[in-house]
Amino acid sequence: MAITYLAERFFDGDTLHTNTTVTIDQGKVLAIGNHTDSPTPLAGTLVPGFVDVQVNGGGGVLFNSNTSADALNRIRHAHSQFGTTAMMPTLITDSLDTITRAADAMAEAIAQDSPGILGIHFEGPHLSEPKKGIHRSQFIRPITDDELKQFTRQDLGKVMLTVAPENVPADVIADLVRQGVRVCLGHTNADCDTTLKALEAGANGFTHLHNAMSPMTSREPGVVGAALADDNSYCGLIVDNYHVDKVTVKASIKAKGIDQVMLVTDAMAHVGSDIDDLAFFDTRIIRTGDKLTIPAGNLAGSALDMASAVRNTCQSGLSLEQALIMASRTPARYLGLADQLGKLQPGYQADMVLLDDTLNATQTWIQGQVVTQQ
Repeated sequence: MAITYLAERFFDGDTLHTNTTVTIDQGKVLAIGNHTDSPTPLAGTLVPGFVDVQVNGGGGVLFNSNTSADALNRIRHAHSQFGTTAMMPTLITDSLDTITRAADAMAEAIAQDSPGILGIHFEGPHLSEPKKGIHRSQFIRPITDDELKQFTRQDLGKVMLTVAPENVPADVIADLVRQGVRVCLGHTNADCDTTLKALEAGANGFTHLHNAMSPMTSREPGVVGAALADDNSYCGLIVDNYHVDKVTVKASIKAKGIDQVMLVTDAMAHVGSDIDDLAFFDTRIIRTGDKLTIPAGNLAGSALDMASAVRNTCQSGLSLEQALIMASRTPARYLGLADQLGKLQPGYQADMVLLDDTLNATQTWIQGQVVTQQ
């Protein structure tokens, strides 16, 4: 049965409106501005649901530690409290056995049509040792046919793979792209020329821009310089006020544009839970306030949620509309879902989040169904 909402403010993915009605039917947006006699009022700003392409965990669950379809649903539910309606659960560098089990879990979730689960992001294990971050050295390795077999499965929904281009040949990148994998460059110490060759081979993304990659300097552009100069690739950006300075956030978005920058959380299990101390392979990830580190002090993913990423982006000097586009429309477009997600216009999936005046999520819908309400 169709339901009509009257939103105090409404962002359709392109334009911010006031006092606008939105009619939802069978999980999709049926009409905008279809005034009925008794619409359900919504106080706040109704916006497209957030799409997060890098989510390691949530709700006390880390995907690496619990490779099951149930874990994926628990992670999704934790993040839906903060407006995320679609995500790419992310597996950090691990053993082949864990990669296989994670792929099997994702295949099960896709077969079940689990709401909000789009596919899987393999972050590693074919990374650069000097830029490994918290990825464990014992699992960083050259790519083999065994891993390729998992990455190119056709039952995983959307597939992203983060690699270091100095350690994965361009012809392998090209073959992965031909088989439907979205190859991102990250945890890499590559020079600019190597990065450009990877882009020419079909890589089209950069994982958490500025973090764990060779920087741009005056005479060596590095991975960052190649990313900012390229017109076609997309960059994930962790706007948690720890990973990237506010000025760098603003400068990067100005250089790259809101249609090529995606807000991501890189969230660990801490999001949506009260845990402060999480076992992680041979170390621990500790939350201090809203900052995550290992005991040595290195940043260890984030405790960021997407509503906070939007809020922080606005505090970095961007408009609300710009932040919302980077949280929804741009990642949807990167994943090839621009005609389904990232907008609230007729024919689009009714994935929505209601934000209050301080940009906190108060209600979230997936396919027109309320999944969380504060």
